[in-house]
Order: sequence, then structure tokens, then C-alpha cells
Amino acid sequence: MVERDDPELPAGMFERIDEGDDAAFYAEPRFVTHIDAATIDALTAFYRERIPAGERVLDLMSSWVSHLPEDVTYASVVGHGMNAPELAANPRLDAWHVQNLNADTALPWPDGSFDAALIAVSVQYLTRPIEIFAELARLLVPGGQLIISTSHRCFPTKAVWAFRELPPAERVRLIGFYLQRAGGFEALEFQDRSPTGADPLWIVSARRAVESAGDDL
Repeated sequence: MVERDDPELPAGMFERIDEGDDAAFYAEPRFVTHIDAATIDALTAFYRERIPAGERVLDLMSSWVSHLPEDVTYASVVGHGMNAPELAANPRLDAWHVQNLNADTALPWPDGSFDAALIAVSVQYLTRPIEIFAELARLLVPGGQLIISTSHRCFPTKAVWAFRELPPAERVRLIGFYLQRAGGFEALEFQDRSPTGADPLWIVSARRAVESAGDDL
């Protein structure tokens, strides 16, 4: 199912100002962070609470930092992104993979490869998010968690219309809608972890359903 052709979704919600080649846009490494220090600390604290040591973690749409707590040892941390030098510079990654998810939504790992999957302040760039979320349901073990964090910064020309124009509460509801349409998730939860005087931090999380991947929330 291609979201841009879905009759239940508003026309144009996945359109971008720059519809040019994503690989070209991300070709040059950007060794920057997209939320400020206090908000990074808040996201790291959330990961510490939610992801136990020893789990297998997929950091989707990653870069040169993963915001995972430095003192927690995981079984593995696998990164995905669009820029090889950034991923190679990320000290938390045990392995990494470059792929344009807007062109190819099929990820290369077997079913049940991960206990947790993360999308940190990047979901706004997905033009086929429902397909990607369905793929993440396949990759997670039953009970495994998907954690999607968002804020207010982005590359505006590459963000889809919905995240450029909708207010924050509607963006959060939209992520929940993605999860429902993808199927395979339960225990949907929202938390506002925004530090005072810093960039906002809104987190949507869900668990891979214990039943079959076709079950909805």
C-alpha cells in the first residue's frame, strides 16, 4: 500500500518542497545535533528507563549519535541512515546500513531481529511511514517496543507537508494513526518529556503485538 494513493489520507500530506533525490541531499555528512543538549539528555533518560541492558536495538534514521545512555550495554545496536560517514562515526553502533526508505521500504534483517526500534526526531522525513511501521512490526519480537521521538526542528524542504503545517498535537495523533494503519502494534502511549526552556520532546511509543503481525492496535 502506497500512502500517497490512500483515499483515507488527505491529498498532498506526504508532499515535500524538495522532491529531488534524497541520496543527493544527504550525501554530505552533517555532524550536528537536531535537538539541544537538555532535550538530548531527556531523550537519553527516556531510553534508559525503557530499554533494558542486553537488548538488541535498531536505531532507524540514525546519524553520528544515537542518544543512548553511554553506561548501558546492549546486546547490539544496529544503525540505519542515509550517510555512511555519519554512521561510521557513531560509537554506539555495532553495525550499520545505508538505505533510502522513501525509495525502498523493505529492510534487510530477518523477522524478530530486534527487541527495540528507535526513530529519533526524523519521522517527518518519511513519505511512506505506514509501510515502514509495518516493516518495523515484522522486525520486532512480540512485546518489543518502537519509540518515536519528535521535536520542532527539521530540514523543512525534506519534511512532508503534514509535519510542516500541522500543530504538534496533530502530528502526535498522526504518528498514532500510522501505527494503527500499519498493524501489529499495541499499548500505544504518548509522553511529553520537554525540558523547561529547551527544545520540546514529544515521544510516541508502542509495543509489537503478541498476536499476529496483522492485528491492529
